[in-house]
Amino acid sequence: MKNPVVFCLIGPTASGKTQIAIELTQKYPLEIISVDAAMIYRGMDIGTAKPDGEILALAPHRLIDICDPAESYSAGQFCQDAVVAIEDILAKGKLPLLVGGTMLYFHALLNGLSLLPKGDLAIRTTINQEAKQIGWPALHAKLLQIDGVAAERIHPNDAQRISRALEIFYLTNKPWTSFVEQRENYLTYPIVKLALWIENRDELHQRIVQRFDAMLAKGWIEEVEKLFHRTDLSDSTPAMRSVGYRQIWRYLNGQLTFNDMRELGIIATRQLAKRQMTWMRKFNDVYHIDGQHPEKLKNSVEKLFTCYT
Repeated sequence: MKNPVVFCLIGPTASGKTQIAIELTQKYPLEIISVDAAMIYRGMDIGTAKPDGEILALAPHRLIDICDPAESYSAGQFCQDAVVAIEDILAKGKLPLLVGGTMLYFHALLNGLSLLPKGDLAIRTTINQEAKQIGWPALHAKLLQIDGVAAERIHPNDAQRISRALEIFYLTNKPWTSFVEQRENYLTYPIVKLALWIENRDELHQRIVQRFDAMLAKGWIEEVEKLFHRTDLSDSTPAMRSVGYRQIWRYLNGQLTFNDMRELGIIATRQLAKRQMTWMRKFNDVYHIDGQHPEKLKNSVEKLFTCYT
């Protein structure tokens, strides 16, 4: 092994990232760190395409099954947990391979996070109550007077970001934008970024449909049903807003037919893949790898890893 380096395998949903990562761990001294905002939750296995016990025994994954679905988990928490995992893997004489499709987590880890103040539940509750009375566009107008730069970046109906910007101002009497340039950086090691591309959209969409149907056949609805009957979860819980889970929740709630649930779930997954690829185009210094031709992909990755291990 040469100098310590961190590998990142980035790609849209249904692109085959996990299988490639597992194959790489069998040939190179690598350990996988999951970069997936849904795989962190226990009991959310089928709909997240979480590796089963047999695969995990072959290729262990860090940062899966670390939270209950009722718990919240932030990009900042991920960065802290990922750094601990990276240091532990390097200390064992291996190299970390971060694999996943949660681009916000990748972005935060690679570029750092703004040093924003911690949230305040009481202030956030007051803001939400005001929003119910006058609406988010009206609160956006209020934000425009407080922090015009932030307001220009935030859509008038983006409740979460409007609420956060106002919360920061009420907490600190400073605009959100004053904190943006202050960043906490996490990684000091060289980073090798590999982006798994599926240029043919029809091919990717076909994969998404096939995978969605396979998950349903495997018992995805029954998986969500167990969560649906919990009193501490709702359709507004962050875990239940995951793609597919939200649509199945609405189906169980009688708001959607099975066919509508399936169609909307597939559409939401396609939209997720589109957002992921938009994020991927913004990453710098990335090795683009063709995900439509497995043999070419395998050869490209092996050549690249040989240079570093």
